[in-house]
Amino acid sequence: MKSSLGQFLAFTFLFLASYAVIAQDADAIVGEWYTTEKDAKVEIYKENGKYNGKITWLEQPTENGKPILDAKNSDKSKRDRKILGMELLEGFEFKNGTWENGTIYDPTNGKTYSCTLKKKSDKTLEVRGYIGISLVGRTVEWTKVK
Repeated sequence: MKSSLGQFLAFTFLFLASYAVIAQDADAIVGEWYTTEKDAKVEIYKENGKYNGKITWLEQPTENGKPILDAKNSDKSKRDRKILGMELLEGFEFKNGTWENGTIYDPTNGKTYSCTLKKKSDKTLEVRGYIGISLVGRTVEWTKVK
């Protein structure tokens, strides 16, 4: 009898936990987030059914009195664009509790990576950038702006 009750409770817990992931609101990432070092804010928004993000604030928006530019971009035609206001995240789709099939641009090295986003809590967003398969990459956490 105890075994059956234990199995029932375990099944119920697993069912409810999986339902919570499925029921997560796809728009839960919409809003402003501090990057890991809290030296930038990224506003994530929904456009045409996909999620994107742009830099809305920089702790150091200028260098020598001039706006910081995308100087390390591998595309030379984009090196004159300002970092502030730049699209950082592009093309994310919500699937099974994560936002995937998107890309993240790293202005510190001028490279674009495949990326997934996952909410760890109401205040924490896990951002994983990778090349090829997600096993080869780096994960950071962003914090929701209050």
